[in-house]
Amino acid sequence: MQPQLVKTADGRTLAVQTFGNPTGKPVFLLHGTPGSRLGPTPRSTVLYNLGVRLIAFDRPGYGSSDRLRGRQVAAAAVDVQTIADELGLGRFAVVARSGGGPHALACGALLPERVHRVAALVSLAPWDAEDLDWYAGMTASNVRDYRAAERDHQRIAATIQLRARRILDDPAALLAGLRRELSSTDRLVVSDAGIRRMLQSNYREAFRQNADGWIDDILAFTTDWGFKVQDVAAATWLWHGADDMWSPVGHSRWLAAHIPDATLFLEPGAAHFGSLRVLTAALKWAAG
Repeated sequence: MQPQLVKTADGRTLAVQTFGNPTGKPVFLLHGTPGSRLGPTPRSTVLYNLGVRLIAFDRPGYGSSDRLRGRQVAAAAVDVQTIADELGLGRFAVVARSGGGPHALACGALLPERVHRVAALVSLAPWDAEDLDWYAGMTASNVRDYRAAERDHQRIAATIQLRARRILDDPAALLAGLRRELSSTDRLVVSDAGIRRMLQSNYREAFRQNADGWIDDILAFTTDWGFKVQDVAAATWLWHGADDMWSPVGHSRWLAAHIPDATLFLEPGAAHFGSLRVLTAALKWAAG
């Protein structure tokens, strides 16, 4: 599918894709890390039945969107506002999973007049969150990457670029590598052939140019986000699988305690990829 290309005030291009009901309620879907606008979404018929006009875009450096060097998490709010203005949208909701979660919270904090609901599934909390052990319960590979980002930006960039090239050669390689650290419930989710095909297409598009988007996400998560989650004014729906080790459940607990109008749903037995199953419910709530 060919994206709509939207120009930003600083001259960058953002690749935008819309799905579902063109006259439905507008909901932005912010992809995970790594990811793209072609990431997991409910079927078009489901979106039509929900009355949702779904808007996805490649974050800077992913897919067909230009890189924004040194971007903070907060930068997502500016890009979302730019796209909303281009599409003629007034108020809208924002939904995200995994690495998209912090960016959705940025929209809720920095666009209070535009964003009325935020749903963040298996999100990370701020790296400098007070009274949170950010790495507690996190899988070893994520700890390794985020620790490396703290110490040496050039080294983590080289590591991620090499990993991305391997994934481009064989998109199934990322899923195969993940399986070693997945919970039994997550293994069951990604064993579905349709889910695997969708994830592989997502990763292939994510690295269409290079791995800059993935690198910049990791760097953004491990530095100041550029806003406070306490400033999220929108009603916020948080979901987390209790067995998640990629984004540990303590992160959503911390977010729920610090976002003024947040509701947290913890699902026993579910883990990180369980968020794919919950996405339809999150979109239904966001469009409500």
